Amino acid sequence: MSRRKLSHYQFSAEAANVIEIGKPLYTGIKGKWNELYFNNNNPVVLELACGKGEYTVGLGKIFPEKNFIGMDIKGDRIARGSLAATESGLTNVAFLRAGIQYSEEFFQENELDEIWLIHPDPQVRDRDEPKRLTNPSFLNNYAKYLKKGGLFCLKTDSTFLYEYSLGTLENSENYKIIEHTDDLYHSPLLEEHHGVKTHYESIFVAKGYTIKFIKSVVE
Repeated sequence: MSRRKLSHYQFSAEAANVIEIGKPLYTGIKGKWNELYFNNNNPVVLELACGKGEYTVGLGKIFPEKNFIGMDIKGDRIARGSLAATESGLTNVAFLRAGIQYSEEFFQENELDEIWLIHPDPQVRDRDEPKRLTNPSFLNNYAKYLKKGGLFCLKTDSTFLYEYSLGTLENSENYKIIEHTDDLYHSPLLEEHHGVKTHYESIFVAKGYTIKFIKSVVE
């Protein structure tokens, strides 16, 4: 492991806005995010597979009246988001270091108002469907944590994942697709992503790739 990664892991271990194994809130935060961490009753928004936390931090700046959680298993990536949130003085942003398959250990039914999934690995091989974060099993779990009418939004550069996700959402009894586009930057839906771009998204757009977007609600 490189020295840079080691320093990132150390930062996460010491950062107050990172919840990970070994810290007191890790086993007691379920159903109590507003009570134990944010200390308010504001809406709670979760970004899954948040990577470096660019979207979590970006939305946290735009919507100070909401609480944001970035969830990812990679501690070195989370550390970057944690640092960015700290340097920006964001008290409405937290990071959870855990695998998404263990979400039920950290979120209670009807606890979340929105879930965002931004450029996840499309897992294109058939044998990797269980890992796709919009497969029916994952979607059913997200629906438990979301309040009725809660948003589930996907943004991706992958045509494969976009079309697959449209299918799984349309076939789900839990969701209703409100809007979608296969070319966000040339669509009336552009404002729906609130102008927040990840580093790699900016590169994709500059190279001419189209960005896809799906907005759905839990029924």
